[in-house]
Amino acid sequence: MTSKSQPTTKSGKFTAIPLNKLKKSPHNVRKMPHSIADIEALAASIAANGLLQNLIVEPETDKKGKPTGFHLVTAGEGRRLAHLLLAKRKIIDKDAPVRCMIETEGNHHEISLAENIVRSSMHPADQYEAFAQLHHDDGLSAEDIAARFGVSPQIVMQRLKLGAVSPALRDLYRNGAMNLDQLTAFTITDDHARQERVWQELPSFNRNRAAIMQALSEGQIEADDRRARFIGAEVYQAAGGAITHDLFEPDGGFFADGELLNRLVAETLKIEADRIAQQGWKWVEAAPEFDYERTSQLRRIYPQSKPLTDEEQERCTELEEQHNAITEACEDEPSEEDAEALEKIEAELAALEGESQFTAAQMAMAGVLISLNHDGGLRIEKGYLRPEDAKVLATYEKESETNLGKADANAPAPLSEKLVAELTAHRTAALRNEVALHPDVAMTALLHALVLASFYPHYRDDSCLRITATSPSLERHVANIPESRAGREINERHQMWAQRLPEEPQALWTAIDTMEAADRVRLMAHCAGMTLDATRENSRAVGNGRLQNADVIAHAVSLDMRNYWQADPATYLGRVSKDRILEAVREAVTPEAADNLSKLKKQAMAEAATLRIQDTGWLPIILRAPHVEPLACEDIRMAAE
Repeated sequence: MTSKSQPTTKSGKFTAIPLNKLKKSPHNVRKMPHSIADIEALAASIAANGLLQNLIVEPETDKKGKPTGFHLVTAGEGRRLAHLLLAKRKIIDKDAPVRCMIETEGNHHEISLAENIVRSSMHPADQYEAFAQLHHDDGLSAEDIAARFGVSPQIVMQRLKLGAVSPALRDLYRNGAMNLDQLTAFTITDDHARQERVWQELPSFNRNRAAIMQALSEGQIEADDRRARFIGAEVYQAAGGAITHDLFEPDGGFFADGELLNRLVAETLKIEADRIAQQGWKWVEAAPEFDYERTSQLRRIYPQSKPLTDEEQERCTELEEQHNAITEACEDEPSEEDAEALEKIEAELAALEGESQFTAAQMAMAGVLISLNHDGGLRIEKGYLRPEDAKVLATYEKESETNLGKADANAPAPLSEKLVAELTAHRTAALRNEVALHPDVAMTALLHALVLASFYPHYRDDSCLRITATSPSLERHVANIPESRAGREINERHQMWAQRLPEEPQALWTAIDTMEAADRVRLMAHCAGMTLDATRENSRAVGNGRLQNADVIAHAVSLDMRNYWQADPATYLGRVSKDRILEAVREAVTPEAADNLSKLKKQAMAEAATLRIQDTGWLPIILRAPHVEPLACEDIRMAAE
């Protein structure tokens, strides 16, 4: 006979057992605990709808086989934990009755295993439709549904959106003809006919999420476009513009009225252009995109440091001597006191020299280009000369040189051309020999030629060294190269040097000759780097000297392309064959990982491969560090010496 507090132990009997009399069973096969999210969802469901599935329990006994008054939960541990969570929140009592079925005859280990394995999850598409029915037919808000099922309102809104996609497309998803990523793309419009038309019209090899979004949003502008970032959602919406939100991308969506956005961009850029024009510039042009092709053909002038008075120059010299004395006295790292003194000296020098500025004469002949950076910020480039202004300046400069060198009317007749050629040939030979004997002068001469070509293209012939220094355009291969990490760093360094160099090329030799040795080397390296061309027209172009030299240089600088490039569908995986995609996964992960993707369609394969190889540092062979014989670079250095 059982006690009053002890439920019957008859196998198969349903009964209510107090929550505080239930324990986890040692026979439970689930070793990994339930996630917090799972317990939250179960608790929300039980609070809203009650316990939908009973627990299976067995009576607990002590070592002597006597009942302890507790029951062990063989199946339903998650539901027990959900009840405990509700009790903790005082939604139910600690001893609230829980519907259980007593099981004393079966294999409890097998029962627990069946509970966790023999189940069929609801298809996501059915779930989306069920949520939609609760919303539309039962009038439950997203917040109501979220509370009932223990999920966030954002997740409910996403599922409601998916439930509103065309039934025909949801059937394709159910049947495996469309993946979830593709299905989410259709949620940016409620027009079922348009959704179905886009799916049918897109080629099968280009039905990725981005392609679907682009087709559905034709004429609209992505929220991460530089124009959208520049204007901002608040200003655009205040002007009457609508935004199509993408619930599946936190920062995604589209500015639906492209014409309005472009007008706002143009108006705002004009305001900025008018403000800058008031500074005295001859012209100011504004456009969303920076025209790299056009500016590569324009001459440019740069701001110069303000001229110093005799007193300021004297103080600068004094400060520089103090700075040098402190640094030379420091054997290793400067002490805290010395570091503070150096910082004060540098601050005073900076204040004396001031910021480089354009003169009124410069602004009267030059202009400004205003555009948008990739992040939507303003990009303001000053000092460009239109062709007609550059021509006038060049004519003026040449006339000045000619006037300086005009011969006296009473001077003797000029030498014959033949004699001049002979004499200057002798002089050239002597110069060649002397330059070879003076490496420091050779360095200056080489750097002078490189800087002329890089910063004063109209004066590239002003060096007697016949060195050609050109910077081949890379934009014809990759349009956004200037916005890449390497492109931005090169441009920033170029601007820094441009401001340090003299405005007139005639003063360049003196500027280079008086430079600190370390600065001279850095400037030469920058100019030399600007001339490098390691591009190939095809993967077979590997045997010529230019490319072999590029490999040697890459080895010398320890180039690691993992710092500059990574594979994804846009850069590589979506533009090669399926065999190449599988090759990448095989090399970056494992052959088994590649085999798991082998039956996917190409776009799905490319996207899956991206997830698997990200953070592995995988590179295609053409970008990997080349194998160079260890002595190759040393041999070149020895030959140069």
